[in-house]
Amino acid sequence: MITFDHVSKRYGALNALQDVSFSVPKGQVLGLLGQNGAGKTTAMNILTGCLAPSSGSVTIGGKDVILQPREAKRMIGYLPEAVPVYDEMTVRAYLRFACELKGVEKKAVAPHVEEVAEKTGLSDVLDRKIGNLSKGYRQRAGVAQAFCGTPEVIVLDEPTAGLDPKQNSEMRQLIKSLAGEHTILFSSHILSEVQAVCDRIIILHHGKIICDSALQALRRGEQRLRVVIDCPEKRILPSLHQLQSVRRVESEKTGEHGLTQAVLTVDSSGQAERELFTLLSSLQIPLLRLSPVEDSLEDVFLRATMDEAG
Repeated sequence: MITFDHVSKRYGALNALQDVSFSVPKGQVLGLLGQNGAGKTTAMNILTGCLAPSSGSVTIGGKDVILQPREAKRMIGYLPEAVPVYDEMTVRAYLRFACELKGVEKKAVAPHVEEVAEKTGLSDVLDRKIGNLSKGYRQRAGVAQAFCGTPEVIVLDEPTAGLDPKQNSEMRQLIKSLAGEHTILFSSHILSEVQAVCDRIIILHHGKIICDSALQALRRGEQRLRVVIDCPEKRILPSLHQLQSVRRVESEKTGEHGLTQAVLTVDSSGQAERELFTLLSSLQIPLLRLSPVEDSLEDVFLRATMDEAG
């Protein structure tokens, strides 16, 4: 449904995007992640036709956003980070206005507004002025305008920014309920939100893709184990580094003299435990605890960006 084909964007000597290629199939929820300045906003502006790429192309449903802008933009609903609402309008009038902009047939506007309002939880406030609504309802109104016209692709830039925990949870549930019907590109600095909503993530770093993976697959490439060993660090850490299936050893402070606590990042071969038991048995050192470490998306993100920087 969405295809970036070798897209680059340059601002003078600055490369905001560098040879970015990816595709998003119909119905998928894709999380676009990256530190400030990584290129997320540039990518979204190019996707929505607000910017032209310096090279490469972007298509939506086979329509080039630069060569066929009207056809491509008809398939997009967009919620920018600054929610585009008009405080003096009622929610109903605002959604009618959005429908008219998106070419909804006049006779279909009223029922379509009711349908969108029901989907986004706005039915009870349709006749209230947007300026009198809470932050959560204003954000919902912004999402609702993105769904007007039933676009196939929804682009959401920081849709939970500034919401309190309850509003945040409601917005997350709203997005999840709409997934499958639409292809959704979702950008957020709140990684727990991305983890809860998205099927797949792309991490941008200095304008390049450094990770493109389904969320479930992120943890299959490597695993992490926390070990507590009845032995001083100086004696055992060098041996742990030498284990074939161990990629990384991170020492942790235990507060107990003579014990070693560490997190081992291991490959997916399934041999790490066997190698560890064999090593400790040969050295006659007791293993006090062994437990898996469940990575958060934040852990994955930080490791990916740190590895790239290194």
